[in-house]
Amino acid sequence: MSLGMGIIGWIIIGGLAGWIASMIKGKNAQMGIPANIAAGVVGGLLGGFALKLVGVDMSNAGFFSSFLTCLVGAVVVLTILNMIRK
Repeated sequence: MSLGMGIIGWIIIGGLAGWIASMIKGKNAQMGIPANIAAGVVGGLLGGFALKLVGVDMSNAGFFSSFLTCLVGAVVVLTILNMIRK
């Protein structure tokens, strides 16, 4: 996710990605809007960092690529949180 996208873009894409990730992980009923946004934004940061490590630049990737990065990152974040809680 591009840091230049702006806070509103981070909230919208992060919220959507976090919400879908929570449905994928079966945690939708346990998470509220702030938790979905947080999972999506943290997932976007994690996904962007991981992609940068392998040489993929996501700074101007567009909405779909940013969303996909956030979604995969949010699923990873929720998986890690589930593992810690158990």
